[in-house]
Amino acid sequence: MRVAVVFKDQTDYTRAVSDYLRDFKIQTGHELETINPESPGGIQFCESYDILEYPTIIALSDDGMMQNSWHGLPLPTVSEVSYYVQ
Repeated sequence: MRVAVVFKDQTDYTRAVSDYLRDFKIQTGHELETINPESPGGIQFCESYDILEYPTIIALSDDGMMQNSWHGLPLPTVSEVSYYVQ
């Protein structure tokens, strides 16, 4: 499984995402991948999964199929997302 957080830095929600990433690591011991939607790889990723709203948390299976996604604020609970982290 792959879980990624797609968000732009220096926005009004950056603090909420940073706090969430920190809390997720503390509570689960796992780090979530972060993707900048304005980077070349991020643009392609967002186009592939039709991500238009930020922040977005997306859970993908090993073969790249979307399993779940959460868009905007409020962010999902850590337990909701941790289900997809191995």
